[in-house]
Amino acid sequence: MFLPTIREEILNLKWDKLDIILITGDAYIDSPFSGVAIIGKFLLNAGYKVGIIGQPDINSEKDITRLGEPKLFWGITGGCVDSMISNYTALKKRRKTDDFTPGGKNVKRPDRAVIVYSNLIRRYFKNTVPIVLGGIESSLRRIAHYDYWQDTIRRSILFDAKADYLIYGMGEKPIVELADALKSKDELKIKYIKGLCYISNEKLEGYIELPSFEEVKNNKKKFIEMFDKFYKLNIIGIKGLVQKQDTRYLVQNPQQKDLSEKELDKIYELDYEYDAHPYYKKQGNIKALETIKFSITSHRGCFGECNFCAITVHQGKRVESRSEESIIREIKRLSELPDFKGYILDVGGPTANMYGMNCKNNFLCVKRCFSGELKCKNLNFSHKRIYNLLIALRKIKNIKKIFIGSGIRYDLILEDKEYGEKYLNDLIEYHISGQLKIAPEHIDDRILKLMGKMGEKYFNKFVKNFNEINKKKGLKQFLTYYIIATHPGCYEKDMLKLKKYFLENLKILPEQVQIFTPAPSTYSALMYYTEINPFTGEKIFVEKNLRNKQRQKQIITGDFHGY
Repeated sequence: MFLPTIREEILNLKWDKLDIILITGDAYIDSPFSGVAIIGKFLLNAGYKVGIIGQPDINSEKDITRLGEPKLFWGITGGCVDSMISNYTALKKRRKTDDFTPGGKNVKRPDRAVIVYSNLIRRYFKNTVPIVLGGIESSLRRIAHYDYWQDTIRRSILFDAKADYLIYGMGEKPIVELADALKSKDELKIKYIKGLCYISNEKLEGYIELPSFEEVKNNKKKFIEMFDKFYKLNIIGIKGLVQKQDTRYLVQNPQQKDLSEKELDKIYELDYEYDAHPYYKKQGNIKALETIKFSITSHRGCFGECNFCAITVHQGKRVESRSEESIIREIKRLSELPDFKGYILDVGGPTANMYGMNCKNNFLCVKRCFSGELKCKNLNFSHKRIYNLLIALRKIKNIKKIFIGSGIRYDLILEDKEYGEKYLNDLIEYHISGQLKIAPEHIDDRILKLMGKMGEKYFNKFVKNFNEINKKKGLKQFLTYYIIATHPGCYEKDMLKLKKYFLENLKILPEQVQIFTPAPSTYSALMYYTEINPFTGEKIFVEKNLRNKQRQKQIITGDFHGY
């Protein structure tokens, strides 16, 4: 069933009042690819009455009041993407389209959506029940952080939104624990929920203190110290953190325990509709549905730790994988939908080929799994499990083809001497259609090191292997390359070098070139703001002029006309 989003649906369910109302910056899509849908269905499964309001009108009370006031709490997320990244390009121009908005026009999601929605609730519901923040926007902005759009350090979003609690990371366990504690009115229990942040008037004993907001706002070296400490402690997750923000303290409790395979299976096999709620669907086509409706999430987390990527801070370094049986059951459910045409568009996660991979120490160390020549000896990077999974998936009836649309780490494939080549052979023969997308991001080893990516030699070898396998199989397939321009440390001369490399070695130029955007709570954003390599303390060049940023991109794409 769809969770109610209009009053009539509450009455049809014979519910007197909702326990929880979730607010999101996306239209309500009831899919396991939507974080708010997962949280809503997980709470429903735990016995709570839950409603969802997607993209409420911020200039009136008509949407925010249409479900009434909840008994326990309001939950707010900006949506599947940080609202500022969703609304603006790297050149700070307003985006015209939004894939999660009916009709596709970017007119429904406010800037800093989490803060705006929290204010909207308080405008029409005085002295209301607690407001709880969650999702990627809140997770990445939970401590003092650099904001690219204001070019300044902002304090925790929990303070700016004047909310009561913030759940960071993947929030299924803490959200139910919080609901249970609020229902039983156990305030003491709330303070110890793992995965929860809140505001305290006092510094907590036994919690590790980060440099204060005032310190990091006025001292770039202090900001580097703070973020490096936060990031490493976040990786391990067994210690709580505190940070003074004004006269009060942000408290971040230790992380929640990892989900077991059985728990993850349960989450992805809840009663999803795999469609947009009719209330939103009638407003126009939602483009995101074209990709996510017939796609499968096989796992969460990523140990790649690219410095420009927010996944590790939000989802975690540890890879949590579903069982093969659960994935097969979901594909069979999708195949029964009336508009299914026989094609699964993706089976993957943040990195498709990390499915089933793990660490002897459960990733409980700050050492990077990828370091120069790969690989930590404790890392199990065998492709055996995903190789066998794909064989099993190809045997499912009524399935014409299963594509792998998520990105892959080709360095992992090359390093796996037992199953890497087998996996790549099957990927090429059965699971792509003409092209495979990979993300070298650059080819200069100096810049790749700043990005936290592996060196050029892995890229060269993978391209060679890919072409040889295609030739052997009589296939005419090609690679699509994703490139980042203007990453900290990247000069125009580096983009010219990249252009020369592609023309001379591959006889093409990459079409997918994006200008670097400093996402909150990433090492690359730290580099951008401070112009310092946080790992060495050395000064680095950072391109901050918008015209020059555009020029770096156009060196590759070749259509620079000014602006």
